[in-house]
This record gives sequence, C-alpha cells and structure tokens, in this order.
Amino acid sequence: MATNNAQRYSLVAMLFHWVIAIAVIVNWRLAEAAEHAGDAERAAIFANHKALGIVILILSLARLAWRFTHPVPALDGVATWERILARTTHVIFYVMLIGLPIGGWLGSSYFGSGVDVFGIFTLPALPVGENPEAGKAIFNLHATGGSVMIYLIGLHILGGLKHTFFDKNGGIFRMLPFGKVPG
Repeated sequence: MATNNAQRYSLVAMLFHWVIAIAVIVNWRLAEAAEHAGDAERAAIFANHKALGIVILILSLARLAWRFTHPVPALDGVATWERILARTTHVIFYVMLIGLPIGGWLGSSYFGSGVDVFGIFTLPALPVGENPEAGKAIFNLHATGGSVMIYLIGLHILGGLKHTFFDKNGGIFRMLPFGKVPG
C-alpha cells in the first residue's frame, strides 16, 4: 500500500469509509433487532441484514482495490506502537468486512438458501450441500465475529478521538473533507 505526503485521505476513500461504517452499524442494529423480534418479523429483518451484508462485501472489495491503487496519507508523528496497532486494526477490519458477509452467505448456503440482495439480484447458495448443524455453527461464529467488529470499531473511534483531541494531530479530520490537519 503506497503512502503519500497528503494530509487527508482522498474523497473517494472518505466516501467508502463513511458509507461502509454507516452500513456496518445499521447491519449490527438489524441483527440486534432480529434477535428480539417475533418469528415472522425476524425472517424479514434477517433478509435485510443479509442483503446489506452483501452490499458491505461489494463496497469493501471496491474500497480495498481503491486502497491498493491510491496512496494513503503517511502516519507521521505517530509512535511506532500506534502505527503497528493502526495497521493491524485496518487489516483485521478488511478481513472482517470481507469474511463476515462471506460467512453469512456460507451459513445460509448450509440451510439451502441463497441471499436476495434487495430484489436487485440473488446470490445462489454456495455448493456446500444442506447441513443445518454446520449452518448453525457458522452463524454462531458470524455472530461472535460481529461482536468483535463492534469492539474494534470502538477501539478505532477511541484512537481517532485520542489523536484529534489529546495529540492534536488532526486524527479524525484525515478522514473528513473539513477540519484542520496540522502539517
């Protein structure tokens, strides 16, 4: 991943970041709502959760392609341990943003179901054969991964706030088209 001397991420990178962030939070809330809904409502909520998961997958793959082909701002003035933590967190984010939707699709496939993406297209079930027990196990891992993702988002937000308000290096504003980034 190339870096550059720019103070901010590109507008396209910012758009990917915020759209995916909002989609992940909405999808987490959908999963939470489905867990507390009645049987009839649960299926409809989970259908939206699965569809949005596939949208997140597509956006994340596009964002990753963008990141590999466009330089990102250097992490100047940041301690080595913070740089390592930031890079590690970003790698884990990408693994989860790609792995969680694929895991959800795989879990559905074990129940013999594809994923309808808001009526626009349907991903067919993966060719794994029906195995509800495997599907349940995958969905349990998927739920655990979703919880880890929420904690990771919290860590990411805390890091941005620390850099912005304690270190005063403009942390959050690197991913926003406004605000001051010292340089």
